[in-house]
Amino acid sequence: MTDLHPFIAGLPKAELHVHHVGSASPRIVAELAARHPDSKVPTDPEALADYFTFTDFAHFIDVYLSVVDLVRTPEDVRLLTFEVARDMARQNIRYAELTITPYSSTRRGIDENAFMEAIEDARKAAEAEFGTVLRWCFDIPGEAGLESAEETARLATTDGLRPEGLVSFGLGGPEIGVPRPQFKPYFDRARAAGLRSVPHAGETTGPETVWDAIRDLGAERIGHGTSSVRDPELLAYLAEHRIALEVCPTSNIATRAVATLDEHPIRQMVDAGVLVTVNSDDPPMFGTDLNNEYAVAARLLDLDERGLAALAKNAVEASFLDEAGKARIAAEIDAYTDAWTAR
Repeated sequence: MTDLHPFIAGLPKAELHVHHVGSASPRIVAELAARHPDSKVPTDPEALADYFTFTDFAHFIDVYLSVVDLVRTPEDVRLLTFEVARDMARQNIRYAELTITPYSSTRRGIDENAFMEAIEDARKAAEAEFGTVLRWCFDIPGEAGLESAEETARLATTDGLRPEGLVSFGLGGPEIGVPRPQFKPYFDRARAAGLRSVPHAGETTGPETVWDAIRDLGAERIGHGTSSVRDPELLAYLAEHRIALEVCPTSNIATRAVATLDEHPIRQMVDAGVLVTVNSDDPPMFGTDLNNEYAVAARLLDLDERGLAALAKNAVEASFLDEAGKARIAAEIDAYTDAWTAR
């Protein structure tokens, strides 16, 4: 079998489901932990591999929040954001919609204006230095309840505060015990302000959660949507309406949402005609990156170079980039693939 890793490494890509704090490399997490020695997070990058071994989804949330607690100042925010973009550029990620949870920072005392300035400064500097275009999805941390929803909606829709790079509005955190319909008023406000709807759903709950995200939150893409394959009617609806699934295979195994990679339902999604994108979610925490996720998808879907290029173009199609930007990246993917296969 052809080794696809070299092709994947050079393939221009877009990523749609990747978390801001969850993208912090061991080097950056260790640096932040050293800045804040009262934290339980290890300051040794090598020790983080054990720290990032999860027993279940609830344990993952606990560990994730301990890393969130390391981001305490605007300088921390700026460092994290810029370094995440650097790691993305190394993987030839041309465009990424980075999920940010501003409530986690503002409730820890970071001034909201300083927070917005930090992410925007990092975004502009990263695009100038690396050529990687970043856009933001502000998401509600579901475990924090409606107070966090109100605050996130306010930060996302207030003129003069809303950052230039913000394109979408999401909902993350645990799904069990956090019904999607209660967040409808906040998604209504965000959508009225021109933001696109991208809630997590169907990761650790059944397909009814995906239906709730579509019907109540106006979802245009679904974060994970793993359980959608249990409802043929839902799969048909997703396919017909081109509601993309943001699939994160290694994440699903790490959080025990799926037992093994061989049991992952991505092939059923593709076979049903659903627009599937592949993403890394919280890459260093799961010991992965987007290049590795493409290699995993290639194995699960029996893809060659052309198949991987088509998968990369799915992410471009499902993105909220402007049409000119989509055409530019799609052309890059085609040119790269044509040159590679002609060798």
